[in-house]
Amino acid sequence: MVLATNLGYPRIGAQRQLKKALEAFWSGKITATELQSRATELRKQHWQLQHTLGLHHIPANDFSLYDHILDTIALVGAIPERYAWSGTMVDLSTYFMMARGTKAVTAEDTALPAMEMTKWFDTNYHYIVPELTPDQRFSLSSTKPLDEFLEAKALGIYTRPVLPGPLTFLLLSKSHTGTLHLPSLLERLLPVYEELLQQLAAAGVEWVQLDEPCLVLRLDDEVRKLYHAIYTRLSNFSPRILLATYFGHLHENLQTALNLPVAALHLDLVRAPEQLQQALTDIPSTLSLSLGLVDGRNIWRTDLDRALQYAERAVQALGSDRVMLAPSCSLLHVPMDLEQEPDIDAEIRPWLAFARQKVEELVVLTRALNEGRSAVETELATSREAIQQRRASSRVSNPAVARRVATALQQSAQRTSPFAVRKAKQQERLQLPLLPTTTIGSFPQTSEVRAARQAHKKGKLNTQDYETFLRHQIEETIRFQEDIGIDVLVHGEFERTDMVEYFGEHLQGILITANAWVQSYGSRCVRPPIIYGDVVHTSPITVRWITYAQALTEKPLKAILTGPVTMLQWSFVRDDQPRAETCYQLALAIRDEVQALEEAGIQIIQIDEPALREGTPLRVEERERYFEWAIHSFRLASTGVKDETQIHSHMCYSEFNDILDAIASMDVDVLSIEASRSQLELLNAFATCRYLNDIGPGIYDIHSPRVPEQKELDETLQAILQVLPAHQLWVNPDCGLKTRRWEEVRPSLTRMVEAARRFRHTSQQKEKQE
Repeated sequence: MVLATNLGYPRIGAQRQLKKALEAFWSGKITATELQSRATELRKQHWQLQHTLGLHHIPANDFSLYDHILDTIALVGAIPERYAWSGTMVDLSTYFMMARGTKAVTAEDTALPAMEMTKWFDTNYHYIVPELTPDQRFSLSSTKPLDEFLEAKALGIYTRPVLPGPLTFLLLSKSHTGTLHLPSLLERLLPVYEELLQQLAAAGVEWVQLDEPCLVLRLDDEVRKLYHAIYTRLSNFSPRILLATYFGHLHENLQTALNLPVAALHLDLVRAPEQLQQALTDIPSTLSLSLGLVDGRNIWRTDLDRALQYAERAVQALGSDRVMLAPSCSLLHVPMDLEQEPDIDAEIRPWLAFARQKVEELVVLTRALNEGRSAVETELATSREAIQQRRASSRVSNPAVARRVATALQQSAQRTSPFAVRKAKQQERLQLPLLPTTTIGSFPQTSEVRAARQAHKKGKLNTQDYETFLRHQIEETIRFQEDIGIDVLVHGEFERTDMVEYFGEHLQGILITANAWVQSYGSRCVRPPIIYGDVVHTSPITVRWITYAQALTEKPLKAILTGPVTMLQWSFVRDDQPRAETCYQLALAIRDEVQALEEAGIQIIQIDEPALREGTPLRVEERERYFEWAIHSFRLASTGVKDETQIHSHMCYSEFNDILDAIASMDVDVLSIEASRSQLELLNAFATCRYLNDIGPGIYDIHSPRVPEQKELDETLQAILQVLPAHQLWVNPDCGLKTRRWEEVRPSLTRMVEAARRFRHTSQQKEKQE
């Protein structure tokens, strides 16, 4: 019998119960016991739902209070020394210290920084980066996987525990104290996995899922040999192992994966359907296949007829007992349930499938294989009708957009003058000091701001009063920035919900949902827009609020836009045309907004592209084509301005070292970039590649509630000045301040400005001498 399975389910809850519980716990409104109680209830709901829908293998340990890699750090006892861990079981306090850092309560306290956070492969999910030492010791320091299996078992549901595979865990790790030697680390890590797997087997676990997404990367022969050695060893202690790969084609690693001594191998057949044929040709008789046929990364309804063709081919080759059906990857990356969107556009609604609907699709496909297509003919007919309606809809295609893109691609996307010429003109106009200070854009979205927005949305606050409230928030923020001496101001973005959603609301061809939340990290959730058709800019989006803010101050104001690549990456993108085509459409829409801002007299425009690295293909050989269209899209958006208009961009929370050439080719006047949480490791790379345009490495981490001390900021800026010259540097935080409280923002920015002032005079004297 073919089995319907799942690799992972969203954690946050249909009403974002996890987010609300976490933030209540962090603010001291509920106890740790209450937090765990609410988490238990969420897990129960998700297991029971998947069980009721008809899944045969339901995941456990896919739930997390913050991040599944952080869970694994706790599981194996890889706690950095600064957190003063006792060495026993990892408690909740230590867990959240690693995720969020700590604040100094008294003058004698030392505030602890959080661990580094970066993007999970090419998704917008963030994971905590394991921080290891070359002589790292490991121990089983959490019972979470076993506890959650037993929790489900008590409900009468036998689950399949999910764990990051040991080699993926190590390959994603970093060291700040020396080179990590994989074989040595594995020798110390594997006994922990063996101990856990033995415990799971003793508790009645029949299957365990070990995720090894690093198998989609280009690996050397030594790493491939390690995979074989690891799974040969683990198979002696374990329940049956499903080895899960996802996010792409395994290429030369497919043979390695097929020959591992595991019970089943999962392949992503949404991203890479072509690998099925090779797998069926070379698969050993002892191995089952899990077919990832339902897209775990996007919200479009599955073409069930097409998916069945792949499934039937596998069943014909292997027999039904050796085939499982699954989403391409964990459903963590899609919203919970389409039923949470009662007011969604009636024409578009049948085109969509969220996590619950994707589980239902898997069950339909499985029934078609086990009982025959006739058993699900109604469901198949509904799928065909929705697919056809979407293809034929007049709302999807706009011939004028296609013509405009074709014309734009024939023209040069270059600034009129080289950077040195532009910088001189911009300085003459802006009169900025050495080491100019700024922020990335957003200021705190307080409960008052959110309440006013909701009241206006529900009709309880009229538009006039709401806009009066927004003007008051903007003016207060302008005055605060002036008072502490920031050089380039922002208006605070109080009218905006999310940096992608806000622009999606104002562009034709994009649908905004009400409750389609997806976890980004911890309690941070976003509602990705749905790009369903050709994108059109119909009128200015930001000009009104920016010009109001600029009228309040003599200092230059920076307008903040979201770049085309980030709009693409952080949306659910149409799958009926190349991503490059959609990105070009977005670029031209942003270009229209840039030109409207320049015409309104705005002198500085920041076009954020934090997702440029995230969108980079995982395989090096596929990157040239990506950067060709991604960078061209950014330049389409940014280059239609005068030399005197200063173009900024911002990037954060990704590994940028290997794409610096692409970043340089964006030719922005000022690049602000996350640096503090990764301990400024990026700076040497920028110095080595001789990046010549201006740059603002973030000098403090805004994703932690801790307020940096003056000494810390002084030392950070001094370290930056040891690597890059003062005339090239801007001083700013790592990212926007939307998620922070004013009690954190005020002292942090005040100290940041003070750090810049302290070094400004010294740097001026030094540069004169040179």
